[in-house]
Amino acid sequence: MHKEKLSVVKIGGNIIEDENALCAFLKLFSNLEGKKILVHGGGKRATHMASKLGIESKMVNGRRITDAETLEVITMVYGGLVNKNVVAKLQALNTNAIGLTGADVNSIKSVKRPVKEVDFGFVGDVESVSYPSIDKLIQADFTPVFCAITHDGHGQLLNTNADTIASQVAVGMSHLYETSIYYCFELNGVLRDINDKNSVEKHIDSKLYKELLEQGIIADGMLPKLENCFDALQHGVKTINMGNTNMLTQENDNFTRITL
Repeated sequence: MHKEKLSVVKIGGNIIEDENALCAFLKLFSNLEGKKILVHGGGKRATHMASKLGIESKMVNGRRITDAETLEVITMVYGGLVNKNVVAKLQALNTNAIGLTGADVNSIKSVKRPVKEVDFGFVGDVESVSYPSIDKLIQADFTPVFCAITHDGHGQLLNTNADTIASQVAVGMSHLYETSIYYCFELNGVLRDINDKNSVEKHIDSKLYKELLEQGIIADGMLPKLENCFDALQHGVKTINMGNTNMLTQENDNFTRITL
């Protein structure tokens, strides 16, 4: 049986921060054909809002420590300010969006990250995705827009990595659809040379991935991103695309496509 296609698109905080970039991206997203889901973070906006409220943002290895005060700010910023602005802009583009956290329709349940070397506080690791619930929204012709917040099923909201939400939602939805993920960020894709923004590796499969790892070309921030990608591909996602927002147009092929 041929499965219908579904695109899961994740946008980074830099796009959210830049009004023009955000509007341009949302236009591309609304023109994307077929069924789709949007996932967004908003870390920079949360840091800015926290400092206005006199709350210091603590980071360890690029990840935010989320104490109770910070969780309140994140809930306001991700679930309110950013999410509702995105939804309103999509409505203006005739995309009937619905803004969600993982608590809505019990869509994404997480477990609070156990304390090892670092206590990350109210940070969640995704445990399950209720893909039938999400699909009810899609079948009703709504476009889900998830912010980076999940819940534990016992009334606690949890700050959750948006890249992980995108990949886990795509894995869940792959029970019903042929799913592709689009990770939109500033670069044109995975670069062979970090100083040459045009050195895009256009197709990475498991074999090339191992070679790039051995050569040290994939390192630092790209490591967890690509580990996440191959995990998703092994669990049912068909293709993963990484690059700037122009990869959502049919004309552009200057981005990285990742397959098994």
